[in-house]
Amino acid sequence: MTEERTLRRLVRRTTSSTLEPSRTRTTTSTTLRHISTQEIRMEDRIRIKEVKILSDDWSILKKTTLEIRRQDGSWQTVNRETYDRGNGATILLFNREQKTVLLTRQFRFPAFLNGCEDGMLIEACAGLLEKDDPESAIRRETEEETGYHLGPVTKLFAAYMSPGSVTEKVHFFAALYTSAQRKSEGGGVVDHGEEIELVELDLDQALQMIETGEIQDGKTIMLLQHAKLKGLVE
Repeated sequence: MTEERTLRRLVRRTTSSTLEPSRTRTTTSTTLRHISTQEIRMEDRIRIKEVKILSDDWSILKKTTLEIRRQDGSWQTVNRETYDRGNGATILLFNREQKTVLLTRQFRFPAFLNGCEDGMLIEACAGLLEKDDPESAIRRETEEETGYHLGPVTKLFAAYMSPGSVTEKVHFFAALYTSAQRKSEGGGVVDHGEEIELVELDLDQALQMIETGEIQDGKTIMLLQHAKLKGLVE
């Protein structure tokens, strides 16, 4: 109760002088929820007890023992494994005149292990940021994979793609492409084991391939559906 009274006094001081009376009650409730989930959560809700590095070869796999404060006030000890491979970026290349999108096709070993018969996935161009900002990274990856030198790019949104275990946040972009922008064969980086093919599809055809299971990559599905919703090729 003491914590709740303190929060309410804080909210009154920050809202009473700036809000109309009719809005104060609703805003106070909303602000309390914001404070509870943002400020209290980190200081009062999570206690890191131990962190072990299980692997640091390609990326970093950690096992963390932590205590989580439940809503009834009790503390629960849990173990979580997290895989940190850095953040990434992906882009949908589209051509309005042709009503097409430009995708890639490459072998993905984890998909092969989990039921993809040949391991080949059709995807939007993507890659890790490494030391670059998201836009610089996606420009680099686009040239490496497709051979296209991009003009203006548009930032769409960012998303955690597998937050139950992977720390990666992916930044989503879109950009126009034309045949005149292709400066090389692309294909990826040989030293990384990449052998990437280009796949140019009508947007409607690509969307149909989601239904048939020919496109199964999550980021690509998100970008294609976004393109349809926003009318990018119309």
